[in-house]
Amino acid sequence: MKIILSRKGFDSTSGGCPSPVFEDGRFASLPIPDTHSTTSYRMLHQHGHNLGKLAEDLSGRHCKANSGAHLDPDLCRETLERLPGWRPLLGQIGSAQGHLRNQGVGKGDLFLFFGLFRPAEFSGGRWQFVPDEKPRHCLWGWLQIGEVLAVGDIDKNQLPWATYHPHFHCPPSASNTLYLAAEQLALNGQPTGIAGAGVFDRLSEEYVLTDQAGATTTAWRLPRWFYPQDGKLPLSYHTNPDRWTRDDNHCYLNAVARGQEFVLDTDDYPEAAGWVKALLSETSR
Repeated sequence: MKIILSRKGFDSTSGGCPSPVFEDGRFASLPIPDTHSTTSYRMLHQHGHNLGKLAEDLSGRHCKANSGAHLDPDLCRETLERLPGWRPLLGQIGSAQGHLRNQGVGKGDLFLFFGLFRPAEFSGGRWQFVPDEKPRHCLWGWLQIGEVLAVGDIDKNQLPWATYHPHFHCPPSASNTLYLAAEQLALNGQPTGIAGAGVFDRLSEEYVLTDQAGATTTAWRLPRWFYPQDGKLPLSYHTNPDRWTRDDNHCYLNAVARGQEFVLDTDDYPEAAGWVKALLSETSR
């Protein structure tokens, strides 16, 4: 199995700000803007909050509630009204899809989505970020691949429930690809009883990638077994050994500032399956 650490959601470049962590610890990834999308932020809901209001307030109206939202990955049934047959799914295109293809990503591999998050509060009729709270990279959801489909080969009558998805509305590209979720997560070939895709319910320290003692959001603290040694292939885009350090308890990575899909082949890292199961077992849904 390959694990893909996949960067998705608002940041300083796409959307103009982090996504919010609410006072009760729940958090919501805001989809990036998309002028081709037929789905607006106002149509989206999560944890009882309207994403149009959140996106407009937190971005300082840089992103409007009626603007198109690139709802991708789409992991929660309650986010949007659904047609029968809906399944969680992810689209990818261009160089990022090329990287996934070159890394041999396919059925059974697991996306772990991360993004930039910061605590937010509702005050004076609007959402705002909590002063003095810093943004952090955090894991927020997952999708294990059940099917891989080229968008150009799909008959829309085959997947009528999916035609809202932004990858059906972007400019034509031979690389345009959909990843449909497995029904149930399997690790080492064994079913786990965990859904094949979903989002984490509340933020906990286990989902935080950014090292609290680090100088930037891309200074990550990971489990010690992530450290590439003895010929193990490192996380893709992070082959420079100067990016990696470790101590007795953790591994530290100076992650690349941009890039969407970072792939780790767990054949070299047998500890990964236990880590994934622990991440998804407690507060996932």
